[in-house]
Amino acid sequence: MILFERDSWQEIFETMRKNKIRTFLTAFSVAWGIFILVILSGAGNGLRNGAQSQFGNDAVNSIWIDAGHTSLAWNGLKPNREIQLTNEDYQLIRISIPEIDNATAVFRGWGSKTLGYKKEHAGFTVRPVMPDHRDLEKAKLVKGRFINENDIKNNLKVCTIGIPVQEALFKKEDALGKYIDVENSKYMVVGIFTDKGNGDNNRIYIPLTTAQRSWNGGKTYVNTIWVSTGTATLERSQQITAEIRKILARRHNFDPKDQDALGVFNGNAEYVRVMDMLTGIKIFVTIIGIFTLIAGIVGVSNSMMIIVKERTREIGIRKALGATPASIVGQIMMESIFITGVAGYTGLLLGVGIIEAIKTIGIDSDFFKNPDIDFGMAVFSVILLVIAGAFAGLIPSLRASRIEPVVALRED
Repeated sequence: MILFERDSWQEIFETMRKNKIRTFLTAFSVAWGIFILVILSGAGNGLRNGAQSQFGNDAVNSIWIDAGHTSLAWNGLKPNREIQLTNEDYQLIRISIPEIDNATAVFRGWGSKTLGYKKEHAGFTVRPVMPDHRDLEKAKLVKGRFINENDIKNNLKVCTIGIPVQEALFKKEDALGKYIDVENSKYMVVGIFTDKGNGDNNRIYIPLTTAQRSWNGGKTYVNTIWVSTGTATLERSQQITAEIRKILARRHNFDPKDQDALGVFNGNAEYVRVMDMLTGIKIFVTIIGIFTLIAGIVGVSNSMMIIVKERTREIGIRKALGATPASIVGQIMMESIFITGVAGYTGLLLGVGIIEAIKTIGIDSDFFKNPDIDFGMAVFSVILLVIAGAFAGLIPSLRASRIEPVVALRED
C-alpha cells in the first residue's frame, strides 16, 4: 500500500526539500487559515461570554423604571413637569402585574459616603433598597441576612455590607452585630454579601424607609423601580413595559406616549438584541475563517498543479517503467494531504495556544471574558481541511495519471 511505502515518502520529502519556499508558503496559507478560524471563534465566544456575564450579574428578565420631565402638554398641564416616583408607585406596579416575581425601589440620595468603625474609615456606596433587591442583583450572602420586611416596616437602622467593606473597616474582626457609622448614625451589620457585578461589592445596603425618614424627611420618594418578570416571554415583557407606562401615566397625569416623562428599560429585549447581534458577529467571523481556509486549499491545489507540471518527464518515465495511474494519483494526493494535515494541525495548536495564553494571563474586561474554543469544531475543521487537501490534490493527480509516456518524455 502506497501509504506505507518508504520510497514514496522519500520522494515526497525530496520534492518538498527542492521546493522549500513554495512548500512553506503553501503550508503557511493553510496554517494561517486554521489559526484565524480558531482566534476569531475564540474572540467571538469571549464577546458572547462577556455580554452574558454583564447581563448575568443581575436578573436578565428585568425592567427598570426611572422618572423624568414631561415634554408634552396633557390634560391642560404644561410640559416640563417633574415626575417623582414614590413607594406607592412601587406597590401599585407590584400588585397590578401578576408576572412580577421580584421588585425593589432604590433611593440614591445617599450615594458615596465615608463609613466609620472605631478608628477605621473608608468611602463606599450606601444604597437604600427593598428586600427583593438581593434577588435582582443576584447577590450571594456570605454571612447573616439581607434587608427584610421587618426592617422596612419598622425603619430599622441595619445594613448588609459587601466583603470589601468588611475588609476595609473590620479587618479580621467579625462584622456581624457591630455598628457602622453612616452620616453620624449607627447601623448594625446584619449580613455580609458578595456580588459578581462590577463594583457592586463596594456597597452597603440599608432599608429604603430608614433612608427616606433620615434623609428625605419621611417623604416616600424613590429614584428607580426595578422589577423582574419571571418566565415571561419577550413579547409579554414588552406588553408589561407598556402596561407600566400606562399605570404610572394615569397616576401622575401625563401622556403615556411621552417618552421623556418616564424611562422604562426592558432588559429582556436588550438581552435578546445583544445576543442576536453577537450571534451575527460569530457567524460573520466564522465565514471569514472558512473563506481563509478556502484560500489555503486553493493554494495547495495550485501548488500541486505546478508540481505536476514540473514532474511531467518524471511521471512519464515512471509510467513507461510500469507505474500504474493509481500509484501516481496516490502519491500526489499523499503529498497534498501531508501538507494540509501538518499545516492545519500546526495552525490549530498555535491558535489554541494563543487563546489559552489569553485565558491564563487573564485578559478580561466587562465585555470580553473567557474566550472559549469549540474544540470539536476546531478538530472537525482540521479533518475537513485534510479531506479538502485530498480533493485539492485530486485534480492535479488525475491530470498526471493521464499523461502519455511518449508525450511526457518530449517535455523540456
